[in-house]
Amino acid sequence: MSQFRRVTDQLSVSPQIAIADLALVAAQGFKTVINNRPDGEEPGQPSSAEMEAAAKAAGLAYAHIPVRGGPTPDQVEVERLLLEETPGPVLAFCRSGTRSINIWSIGQAMAGERTPDELVKLGADAGYDLSGLLRA
Repeated sequence: MSQFRRVTDQLSVSPQIAIADLALVAAQGFKTVINNRPDGEEPGQPSSAEMEAAAKAAGLAYAHIPVRGGPTPDQVEVERLLLEETPGPVLAFCRSGTRSINIWSIGQAMAGERTPDELVKLGADAGYDLSGLLRA
């Protein structure tokens, strides 16, 4: 089971979750899961199709926004809009959780929703260092 790290009331991030974790995700009150991991990134990783089927079986909405390296502006905007419009709370995951919090933070900063200082603090509280990402 992965560690779900609360960032805001609307968003938590996590390292890779297992298919079996999706029932726990639903039981903990999450409504939507966002997979920021590309298929085939690591041997044995569940595919997006497998994760989506399990998420839907658990009563969760599911989105796949695969990010390789840094997110593109389009990926940032798609995820920002998804988080704005989807029922929450939302759990976003990738290999370590870093891409998931990065894409969210960039979207928040670009939309003027939060200041870089606020985002760095939220990241630190969740165990991620966003200082280099947002102060460059």
